[in-house]
Amino acid sequence: MALEGHIIRPPSEAESFLLQVTTGCSSDACVFCGAYTGKPFRVKNIEEVYEDIQKAGKSDPEIRRVFLLDGDALVLNNKKLLPILEKINEAFPKLTRISSYANGYNITGRSCAEMAELYEHKIRVLYMGLESGDQDILNYCRKRSTVNEMIEAVNKCGQFKIKTSVILLLGLGGRKYSKQHVENSIITINKMQPNYLSFLSLMIIPGTPLYEEKQNGNFIELNPSELLQETHDIIEGLELKNTIFRSDHASNYLPLGGRFPRDKPALLDILRSAIRGKVALRQEFMRGL
Repeated sequence: MALEGHIIRPPSEAESFLLQVTTGCSSDACVFCGAYTGKPFRVKNIEEVYEDIQKAGKSDPEIRRVFLLDGDALVLNNKKLLPILEKINEAFPKLTRISSYANGYNITGRSCAEMAELYEHKIRVLYMGLESGDQDILNYCRKRSTVNEMIEAVNKCGQFKIKTSVILLLGLGGRKYSKQHVENSIITINKMQPNYLSFLSLMIIPGTPLYEEKQNGNFIELNPSELLQETHDIIEGLELKNTIFRSDHASNYLPLGGRFPRDKPALLDILRSAIRGKVALRQEFMRGL
């Protein structure tokens, strides 16, 4: 079983069997992303995928979770994806869930019957990079999925009992568009009501178009205090009924976690203390993607 290139997976999939179905990302155009640089998108040979499943099933039949790599496995239509899911279910008798990254259009383009098939084959969690709830910012970043597609996708998953983990990128609007990033992200996330919500902080990667924008003075990064203020203001505006929240990624200056709505007041108290300089922040050299 050979995984091609640099591998990225959610922290919560640390114990999962990583099955590479595609390489790269089908919409590898986001100006801030260097995750799949030099890794062209392609669908892996089906026999190779089957062989990986078979080998893992023989070596560790106790596997309970499987995560589909790379950034966009659900770009495969059901005709191509379901046989893979069937092989996974056959190989791992104790399987409880299959998870994957997904773009909004991966979901909105599927019929209700196709969504039901995904659930029947144990697709249980999909990770979706909203990045920002502001369409102007997404257009600037060349994000292929629109805000409305992402809202529709999350709600559609909920109809079929597939949980969603939505990722927001703090600082993506820079200093110029921070206000609309905050305001429209609040509106969007409230419409989604995701099962899980994660905040990451923008880290500009050399070689990306956004890095060039920064070098040319066209994009001004937020400083730590401004990122904390964005975090505070978004959380303050969220009206979530039952969402597990995490902002403990290595890119963040202040690790946070809790459940909405129960822990919202406590999260805001911590953030206010941090903004006043009363809470130690993660040092710059400890941050990473």
